[in-house]
Amino acid sequence: MTVLIDTNVVLDILLNNAGFIKNSRALFDLAEQKQFTGYISASAVTDIFYISQKKLGKKAAREAIKHLLHIYYPATVTDKDIYKALDLTWDDFEDSVQFTVGEGLSVDYIVTRNTQDFSSGNIPAVTPEQFIQIITDM
Repeated sequence: MTVLIDTNVVLDILLNNAGFIKNSRALFDLAEQKQFTGYISASAVTDIFYISQKKLGKKAAREAIKHLLHIYYPATVTDKDIYKALDLTWDDFEDSVQFTVGEGLSVDYIVTRNTQDFSSGNIPAVTPEQFIQIITDM
């Protein structure tokens, strides 16, 4: 099974977001155990670094990204992804880019805390908790 992990799920771990860290951590653990193949878009990696370094500092953020990329594969964002995302005219452009990258990878799911942001797409968007249940039920 192949999934695209949204920025907010990664930030839950790195920033220790109360209320969300438990399921996001469990998702990371499943990825480390090779229960699924996970991707993070290359554009999300830069966003994750920018946001996390404000709280963690640059050195710690860089190390966190290195660890992250041992668990999840970085997914290329192409010019075609950007043009396709622009044509979607979704409210959140970053989500549009995530979605088009996911389409290009033919992912089975997009794992996000904001499933409604992906409701116009044809890839099921699930929360970390929902995805953990999907894996558990397999």
